[in-house]
Amino acid sequence: MLLREIYKPVEKELAQIEDLLRDSLGRSKRKSILNINNYVLVSPGKRLRPALVALSGKAVSGAQAPEIEKQLIKIATSVELIHMASLIHDDVIDHANLRHNKPTINTKFGEDISIALGDYLYSIAFQLVSRCGSMDILDCISSAAKEMCEGELVQVCERDNISLLKKRYLLIIKKKTATLFAASCEAGAIASGCPEEMKLSLRKYGLNFGIAFQIIDDCLDLIGKDKELGKVPGADFNMGELTLPALNLLSCSKDKTRIMRLLKQQEKGAFKEIRRRFIDSPAFLKTREDACSYINRSKDHLSGLEESCFKKSLSTLADYMMRRMAHDKSGEI
Repeated sequence: MLLREIYKPVEKELAQIEDLLRDSLGRSKRKSILNINNYVLVSPGKRLRPALVALSGKAVSGAQAPEIEKQLIKIATSVELIHMASLIHDDVIDHANLRHNKPTINTKFGEDISIALGDYLYSIAFQLVSRCGSMDILDCISSAAKEMCEGELVQVCERDNISLLKKRYLLIIKKKTATLFAASCEAGAIASGCPEEMKLSLRKYGLNFGIAFQIIDDCLDLIGKDKELGKVPGADFNMGELTLPALNLLSCSKDKTRIMRLLKQQEKGAFKEIRRRFIDSPAFLKTREDACSYINRSKDHLSGLEESCFKKSLSTLADYMMRRMAHDKSGEI
């Protein structure tokens, strides 16, 4: 199933989110800033986080008052702006050249503009959140942004740490990735005024969804191809970041010394060998099982919600993420 089919119950809201994104980034009176902002909007991502805001809000309330609808649009737009800002900063930190099959902001405009642009997007995002008029929503989103930054900081500090533990890896991806997914779902629920247990259930759905998403993303960074990824694979390997696929390969390998030596080399030949060994070892299936366990946990947290097209989309979206790891031994994705 394609994403647009999964998003169909909230296609109207997603169109409004796109309009607000364009409006928010089109308000500057300076052509230089508008030029950069327009480039940011050229290749949109999957819009997962704003979709989760809208689907979560609708899943716990269905039909909503116009003021709640407007609030959801603001939250969803702010979440996407925060995500966009974090990617721009990530690309600077990782020295990345491609994203969504086009040059990154730092490649096209330089690192100074990239850093300033990320900050600019964060400021627009929090202006939108503040206009929701809810301290609970503001606290939810701002706490997630803080956790994201902390996760990125910990990840950079742990580079080249060959002894990184799985527990530490999971802590990093919870903070860096999963907390914004969790906040997207929780903020949508808060705006809809649902009971506390439903907010918690949707937060847990988003958290587990986000952990699975990052595990899958890390796996694809190792076995994926440029066209499907929209960027050059091996970014984690080149930056000395140990992800779950590498940790599982280490634990499954009989020749741990060789694997550790390859991981330290950070060269093209070493990456190709790590990739081949991962695909041909039980480590791939182990990584897939790890991701699947978090996907199943996320879906379990939807059990208390009433049946609706919105709940179905949340469940189907989790399955869609898991299908990204469909793989055969030829290395095709």
